[in-house]
Amino acid sequence: MLYEDARLRFHPAAPGAPGAATMAPTFTPRNRMENPLLGEQPLPQFLQIRPEHVEPAVREVLTQNRARLEALASLPLPTFATLIEPLEELQHRIARTWSPVSHLNAVLNSDALRSGYNACLPLLSAYQTDLAQSEPLFLAYRTVADQEGGALAPVQRQVIEHALRDFRLAGVGLPAARKERFKSAMLELSQLQAKFEENVLDASNAWTRHVEDPQQLRGLNDMLIEQARRRAHERGVAGWVLALDQPTYVAVLTDAESESLRRAFYEAWMTRASDCGPSAGRWDNSNVMEEILRRRHEAARLLDFRNYTEYALATRMAHSVDEVLGFLHELARAARPAALGEFAELEAFACHRLAAWDVGFHAERLQRERFSVSQEQLRPYFPLPRVLTGLFEVAERLFGVAVRERAGAPVWHPDVRFFEIADSAGEAVGSFYLDAYARPHKRAGAWMDECVGRKRLTSGAALPVAYLVCNFLPPGAGRPALLTHDDVLTLFHEFGHGLHHLLTRVDYPSLAGINGVAWDAVELPSQFLENYAWHPEVLQRISGHFESGAPLPAQTRSRLIATRSFHAGLQMMRQLEFALFDLRLHTEYSPERGARVQQLLREVRDEAAVVPVPEWNRFANSFGHIFAGGYAAGYYGYKWAEVLAADAFAAFEESGVFDRATAQRFLEAILSRGGSRDALEAFIEFRGRRPDVAALLKQHGIVATGELAA
Repeated sequence: MLYEDARLRFHPAAPGAPGAATMAPTFTPRNRMENPLLGEQPLPQFLQIRPEHVEPAVREVLTQNRARLEALASLPLPTFATLIEPLEELQHRIARTWSPVSHLNAVLNSDALRSGYNACLPLLSAYQTDLAQSEPLFLAYRTVADQEGGALAPVQRQVIEHALRDFRLAGVGLPAARKERFKSAMLELSQLQAKFEENVLDASNAWTRHVEDPQQLRGLNDMLIEQARRRAHERGVAGWVLALDQPTYVAVLTDAESESLRRAFYEAWMTRASDCGPSAGRWDNSNVMEEILRRRHEAARLLDFRNYTEYALATRMAHSVDEVLGFLHELARAARPAALGEFAELEAFACHRLAAWDVGFHAERLQRERFSVSQEQLRPYFPLPRVLTGLFEVAERLFGVAVRERAGAPVWHPDVRFFEIADSAGEAVGSFYLDAYARPHKRAGAWMDECVGRKRLTSGAALPVAYLVCNFLPPGAGRPALLTHDDVLTLFHEFGHGLHHLLTRVDYPSLAGINGVAWDAVELPSQFLENYAWHPEVLQRISGHFESGAPLPAQTRSRLIATRSFHAGLQMMRQLEFALFDLRLHTEYSPERGARVQQLLREVRDEAAVVPVPEWNRFANSFGHIFAGGYAAGYYGYKWAEVLAADAFAAFEESGVFDRATAQRFLEAILSRGGSRDALEAFIEFRGRRPDVAALLKQHGIVATGELAA
């Protein structure tokens, strides 16, 4: 998969400085009732939300929360029930108000909404940092830990331990001047990260390719060509207009016979928001990246960490830079010889030196020749409705849950669907939205995020609700959306995240679902579930030709499964390249030298890259995972969690991939626990031992010597 398959959770409310001293809008009881962001409905009323609702709602909630915080901080004898539960409720309320705003900004972006969103970043940043730097609250938490610790349940003790850790990581013990600078740095960081993402979105939306010669479209699928024809018609031009959305980019790089079209798309995609390419300088993220890295380093140094990586690892499963580097180099030693052999073979197959925009095209043809299967040929067999039915059956067989679509739920776009999930007794456990198709003004990639977090407090209860977002090609006239197998893997991946959020049994919002989970372990459930999209029995259930209903033929299934280890070395080295770049970027930064983004990327490529790239490649300028998302100094977490996932799935292979006893252990140890238990302890509880990298290498057909397994 491409790195842009962003499994991001957006964290807009990073700690920061106080908001600008502007006059707060007057908010009367009447217009409070009219503001859909302040309603009491169980689901957001998306179609009623307007940009002008955003800032007043956020100010109202923050004002009320601050008043409540002041009262809580002055409690003479705080207890878990009187202090910590109310604080959990306050955080839940903020998340409920902000979640639909953040989500709409990602999936239905507009200038007006963007303005309201950005206006709230300093307000939320100031609130979160003031909360995390509050010495009275910190002391109150310590009092509860000292007075009640022995009588509290393990999950309650974990709530306190996480909070005390976060107080320290927000600088609660810093002198006043350093505290204030930390707040300012975090505010500036939240705004810079939002700007980074806006620049990438704007650059993506601005570029199109007008094609008048039909020969330029040879190799592309009919759905994409028809979409391009309709776009040209809407613009009043002849021929076809191809957009720079992710499905189109992937299809062009993989299937277009025109080398010039592939090169144009590669250049447009790999120079987005940079000083090069067709939009050179217009939305350039170069200075934004420099400033992001400067603020991160400054914040880490204020807390006496040597660099931002050490600061980030304070909440991770891995504990040191050396541990992560050792892990990455271990994988590189195994994968690099295989990758070099794969690339040499590919160039021999193509009979010429390959440019970066040629690799996907010739790899697809080599795969077709070797396995007689291609992604585009598989599309008719993976209509989205059939894939969803099979996916939900997998969840039911493993975890005893039932997924049913519900009509009439409030949605933000006609394409969006809403599903409810119930346990084996028929009790509701949660629900989720599915926004499956690419469209303008929607962020690229795929992700799961929290709409509503689970809570069960004295003040009330809430079931979890998730957003599942993908960017597939939309349906056409008389046919459903048709997926490639790569698309199927993406859907299984995001649904794995969704199950982690929805099947939690933790009652406290700060640790429920994916909250509080070590970031290098958060991909475990998602990557675990991908394994089922390769299983022959599941492939039979999720496939069905959109015209005849016939499942994928057995021979084709076998050939598809055989492709799993195709170019496994190249794929692994590509991910390791990104992980090493991210780690070095955040570990080696110094204010004197600056970020050296392109220089570091060249150095990492000299060490780890196998496929050559042109000098003008500006991949980093749109690397949203680390510059705008939650993966700063943490991109290694994909491979780290993939080891966990491969080893976990090996337990299922040992006892049967649908063995309910094994699935129940996985549910109890991993999915339902959220952040209420240390990630390594939870894994050991399930597996009976520490994780082993051998399972991942075996899964990819790579043995420790770097040779491909038979």
